Amino acid sequence: MKAPQDIILRPVITEASMNMTEDKKYVFRVHPDANKPEIADAIEKQFGVKVKSVNTMMMKGKPKRVRYARGYTSRWKKAIVTLTEDSKPIEFFEGMR
Repeated sequence: MKAPQDIILRPVITEASMNMTEDKKYVFRVHPDANKPEIADAIEKQFGVKVKSVNTMMMKGKPKRVRYARGYTSRWKKAIVTLTEDSKPIEFFEGMR
C-alpha cells in the first residue's frame, strides 16, 4: 500500500470546489493509479476524518501552443471526497473561506 502523501497530490482550490465545502465535499488532485478505497484511506489517515464516499474522474489535457509547436497539458485524476455527517471538517479548507 502506498503512503497517503503519494496518493493525495494537492487540493483543488477553485470557486466551485470552495462552494462544495459547505456540503462536506472536498476536491483533491490524486495519483492517476489510485483507486477509491486507497483515496478514502489516505484522506482518513492524513486528515483524521471519516469518509462517506469518493467520486473520481480523469481530467483531459487542454490544448496548448508554444510558438509553432502544438501539444496538450498532462491529463490528471480528480477525486471528490464526501465526509460523513458526524465527521469534523478538514481544517485546511476552513482557513480558505
